[in-house]
Amino acid sequence: MQTIALEPVGTVAGGRVEALDDDWSAEQAVIRLDGTRFGPESLAGLDAFSHLEVVFQFHLVEPASINTSARHPRGNPDWPKVGIFAQRGRNRPNLLGVSRCRLLAVDGLDIHVRGLDAIDSSPVLDVKPYMAEFGPQGETVQPEWATELMRSYY
Repeated sequence: MQTIALEPVGTVAGGRVEALDDDWSAEQAVIRLDGTRFGPESLAGLDAFSHLEVVFQFHLVEPASINTSARHPRGNPDWPKVGIFAQRGRNRPNLLGVSRCRLLAVDGLDIHVRGLDAIDSSPVLDVKPYMAEFGPQGETVQPEWATELMRSYY
């Protein structure tokens, strides 16, 4: 396999300092772009969108805690064991998180958001406007345990 090197486009400022599992909808944070690489023109037109997709790194996960096998999500024995690619836990091979959040404002190189489930100082690898046409086509299906797990997430 080819190795991929990524340089963060920015950093999360504010919001939570700990990765707690639930109630992310109230969290407000700023995605601060790297001013040595980007100017305000890189965000031109972004304020016309209501939501963003943000790719970030789970930078505080210890390499020894990365799990590649099956486990009970959140350690709950009432839920089935599922593989790392059948869940969205942070202890994953490449430590990548993907989040959809509400865009509140764009101010210079600062992107103000609500509901971003990344913690303070998380490296941001990409920011994209959410477009409905990129959402799933057709009906979506998920197991009941996933619905239960997500009930209080946002």
